[in-house]
Amino acid sequence: MHNIDKYLRTESLPTPFCPGCGHGILMASILHAVDELQLDINKMLFVSGIGCAGWIPSPHFAADTLHTTHGRPIAFATGAKLFNPSLKVVVIGGDGDISSIGGNHLIHAARRNIELTVICANNGIYGMTGGQVAPTTPLSAKTATTESGNNDRPFDLVKLVRGAGAEFAKRCDVFHAKRLISTLKEALAYKGFAFIDVISPCYTQFGKRNNAVSPACMIKDLKDFVPPEE
Repeated sequence: MHNIDKYLRTESLPTPFCPGCGHGILMASILHAVDELQLDINKMLFVSGIGCAGWIPSPHFAADTLHTTHGRPIAFATGAKLFNPSLKVVVIGGDGDISSIGGNHLIHAARRNIELTVICANNGIYGMTGGQVAPTTPLSAKTATTESGNNDRPFDLVKLVRGAGAEFAKRCDVFHAKRLISTLKEALAYKGFAFIDVISPCYTQFGKRNNAVSPACMIKDLKDFVPPEE
């Protein structure tokens, strides 16, 4: 692993993430992928929305970042890419931000094959705003708005994006960091719309409500996670 401090605004550290949150692992993995590909971060634009994952690039990355309104990062990213096609544009957001209010932007960007890298930090819940049910919340899971358990089938975001026409749509998790970095490198190098659904557990809002033993146990439970077939 290389030193990624050069890509960070040190004045923004430590991060605001709760102890045991997977988003810190994802943040470091993104920067390792950028470093290993030797991408010029000065020619990159990171776009995020509202939510815990929105804090990954802004304010932590020492790069151009666009912190947008809730659900709109892909729309803003599309505009930036069309205005300046030479930019490497990367969207980083949560599952609520990208697949709920931003779901329409997601499927149409996939349909149009716009050259964007979209990284979804998927914790299956609205983490920052109080733990409400999300489009990715598992069946029967308890949230602030489904105290008796979620009755709605969750989106499979990889299948959703592939169904909309994207050829690059993969799922990873924060436990297998090396595999995550490798997949991020593939996505960043892909010439077209690339989507990664990254399973990143939230102990504070999801784990406590669903009898998780500890933040570490939630991440360790991903040890046997196997990505879906390509």
